[in-house]
Amino acid sequence: MRMNWKSLLSAKRIGSYGRTVSAGSDLRSEFEKDYHRIVGSATFRRLQDKTQVFALDKSDFIRTRLTHSLEVSSFARSLGQNIAQYILDNHMDKDFTPETKVEICEILQCAGLIHDIGNPPFGHFGEEAIRDWFVRKLPTLTFQGQKVTDLLEEQMLQDLYLFEGNAQALRQVTKLHFLVNENGMNLTYALLNTIIKYPVPSVAVDPGSSNIALKKMGYFAAEQDLYYRISKDMGTTGKRHPLTFILEAADDIAYKTADIEDAFKKGFISYEKLRQELILARDRAKEKSSQLDPALILDRQYQNALKHNISNPKRYAVQNMTVRLHSGLMFCASYGFTTNYLRIMDGTYEHDLFYGTYGEWIMDALGDIAYRYAFLSEQILQMEISAGTILENMMDRFVPAVLYYDTAVPAKMMDKKLMRMISENYRQVYHIYSDRCEREEEKLYLRLLLVTDFISGMTDTYAKDLYQRINGIV
Repeated sequence: MRMNWKSLLSAKRIGSYGRTVSAGSDLRSEFEKDYHRIVGSATFRRLQDKTQVFALDKSDFIRTRLTHSLEVSSFARSLGQNIAQYILDNHMDKDFTPETKVEICEILQCAGLIHDIGNPPFGHFGEEAIRDWFVRKLPTLTFQGQKVTDLLEEQMLQDLYLFEGNAQALRQVTKLHFLVNENGMNLTYALLNTIIKYPVPSVAVDPGSSNIALKKMGYFAAEQDLYYRISKDMGTTGKRHPLTFILEAADDIAYKTADIEDAFKKGFISYEKLRQELILARDRAKEKSSQLDPALILDRQYQNALKHNISNPKRYAVQNMTVRLHSGLMFCASYGFTTNYLRIMDGTYEHDLFYGTYGEWIMDALGDIAYRYAFLSEQILQMEISAGTILENMMDRFVPAVLYYDTAVPAKMMDKKLMRMISENYRQVYHIYSDRCEREEEKLYLRLLLVTDFISGMTDTYAKDLYQRINGIV
């Protein structure tokens, strides 16, 4: 069944903050209200001290989660404008109005700000470290004489084994940001649905699938009822919200171009080597079009720098190449959305927006170059080893401490002290939802999520400092 924009742009909210506003006193749209709730939140501010790629880096020009999120927000809104205007100009959908365009842009701007808000410290490595800990050590833990893995349902186990920052983002904004009540930021349905990149639970994940929506999980068992409530209302159950494709494209453009620029500035790849890699990638792709040739753009910008006596022509060339790639890649993403519009609205489109465009090989090339020259560099590996030590120690201490928290079993002295270090806000949210549980295994699952909530909410600096404090490192 085809999705429709009236439902997709739902301004409904999970609950109410109990305040009434007289008519005409607040002229903001519901999505503008979302924006102000996000930018005014401590959760959003903490992104300024969370890694994008380079953990614990002191350089002021390297991107953080905050600067990355601002870039994604900007790209997402611009993509929304381009795509919506094309749909309007070409009369592609009789229900699509100028008001639809405005609302799409507002939602995408907000979605860009919060798409990474659930990621733990130390970048994507933080997610990997948490997953790895659960896979290796959860089977060794017992609760009241039984293996924890025997007590938890399969979906609960897979939630931990496949821990995802995307799923944590939904949890963060709907529960953990305790502003007034347990509804978190209480954002609109349309915005919440847009940030759910993978509309499946952990037990339905299929990394080998050709369908991009099945690659990872989009929500934990703890938020499954919430997901169904939102998706049923909007007619998207098991399908991606169309704006999710645009958000993902904006994210891809932002981080893949930024990773190259940051890797160059950090000295991981030279101008000459970057140019050579781009030429090789173009030749492998057998790409003949010069519409968006990164190597050609790089050459032109370098010559332009020499012509104008720029003091650092190579740096100028790399920076301006990425700027020009932004424009070309945004065109590709817009083309990908509009040419596949009907399949996207039917929920049957299985690829990203660059698939089948001349931007596809460029995105692949940028990701491959950044991976080989930056992510596999000795400096990154050393930082990841340090981050791994911090997160391993945190999990070793806090997971055993929560096992008997909120049970009749007396807690050990050190476990009590560790529990007091977990944010009172997170503990309060735990109690709200655990009090509604009838089975002990559900409470046990929520206590394990309490640890991942606590760790995911940390900044890089706080995680490092806490590790040093609880281990007596002065």
